[in-house]
Amino acid sequence: MNDYADAYVRYLNHFHVERDYFECHEVLEEFWKEHPDDPQAEAYVALIQIAVASYHQRRGNLRGAVKMFNAALERLARTSVQTLGLDGTALKSMLAGRLQELERGTPFSDINLPITDTQLLERCKQSCSDPDRWGTSSEAGDTFLLHKHTMRDRSGVVEEREKQRQIKASRRSGGSVI
Repeated sequence: MNDYADAYVRYLNHFHVERDYFECHEVLEEFWKEHPDDPQAEAYVALIQIAVASYHQRRGNLRGAVKMFNAALERLARTSVQTLGLDGTALKSMLAGRLQELERGTPFSDINLPITDTQLLERCKQSCSDPDRWGTSSEAGDTFLLHKHTMRDRSGVVEEREKQRQIKASRRSGGSVI
């Protein structure tokens, strides 16, 4: 069995169970930034873009969705997702179809990534919060999922920015760094 990163498995669970595309982005982007030399880095970015596009589409930001789906398609043309247990041809076809749906004004619906590795799928289902929800549609009225970027707790981010601002100010004034 391929040794998939835990962050990738969490991404797949958020994508297929909770349908929390914002969290998909957060989890995989953090991993990608911590592992810039990972051989799958380009594929991870494409998957991040797919999650961001899905988040935008669900929120009604069709322009953002089109931009991100196109970016993912361009990236997928340059990299392979087979080593991530996905069918790259089917994925590209799915995204092209999604772009056509956006042009026609088709309402949002969740997509399932074409996982070909049955052991990966089993690992995901064993580690997810609710295996029975795998691949089911998200609830349209879930305002937290719809507006997560505005509703999440950002206190840690704000604190870190303030700390960095103080460090820079101290350096500029010739003081000691905290």
